[in-house]
Amino acid sequence: MIKIFRSLGGYVELSQAEKGCWVNVNSPAKDEIITLINDFLIPADVIQDILDADERPRIEYDDDWSLVILRIPVASPNNGVPFYTVPLGIFMTNDYTVTMCSASNEVLPSTEPSLYREHYQKAADVLNFILKLSLRSANIYLKYLKQINQQTAIIEKDLEKSIRNKELTKLLRMEKCLVYFITSLRSNEIVLAKLKNSRKNPISEINEDLFEDTLIENKQAIDMAQIYSDIQSGMMDAFASVISNNLNVVMKQLTSISIILMIPTLIASLYGMNVPNYMEHFKWAFPAVIFSSGLMSYIGVLMFRRKKWF
Repeated sequence: MIKIFRSLGGYVELSQAEKGCWVNVNSPAKDEIITLINDFLIPADVIQDILDADERPRIEYDDDWSLVILRIPVASPNNGVPFYTVPLGIFMTNDYTVTMCSASNEVLPSTEPSLYREHYQKAADVLNFILKLSLRSANIYLKYLKQINQQTAIIEKDLEKSIRNKELTKLLRMEKCLVYFITSLRSNEIVLAKLKNSRKNPISEINEDLFEDTLIENKQAIDMAQIYSDIQSGMMDAFASVISNNLNVVMKQLTSISIILMIPTLIASLYGMNVPNYMEHFKWAFPAVIFSSGLMSYIGVLMFRRKKWF
């Protein structure tokens, strides 16, 4: 999907590109990629890099254009892991700015592309626009980290009584999300540091404050993700032991039940043999056998309960 807006941040949508416009591209089809190459003169290898799910964040400069790639969080509950990260490319020339992403996201949603609460507000310059994108991305990271923490707490409660690996697998998926987040956030931090030290992007007073806010939010997201990851790493080992212990408890209970059931089975087997047992003509023989079987089983249950095996 390609949408063209009059200014950076987007509110007034245009039918054709004009100087100073912003082009937002989300999950482009093959014909839209051809349009980007022919009409907006974006190199094919640049598009391929942005749409590559494993592309690393970086800054690239050329004579006629410059490129900034960040990694942003994406929610995907049906993709194995609930959250992952994808590249967001910002392709800049003197005539227009193009943002491109291979997946739907909350940083630049296709339905509400504006980066601001007040739609009439405009980005001061391209650097200001990139910083606002980075700040918004960091906020989305923090939002998803809180959701991961909430989901982890629910999984913990299920794991305390579980003997299956299903809950442990869910916890492993959360750990994978945190690894994706930490790696992407640290790479984004390097890109922000390069932007700040770049001589091609003079920093105004507004952008200086925005830089500080963006770096603080990004650092906070890194720290939160690292803390959650450390906690989950220890939790994985602990709950693996819990699952093993729960399984041992179940096996102990089943073994105790088998032993208790073995007592009446043994007595019935002995008195059921086709040999003289001196009770063939005794009137109360069958009730006596049943009573003795029940009594010995009851004594066995009391012994197991006293030793807390039951």
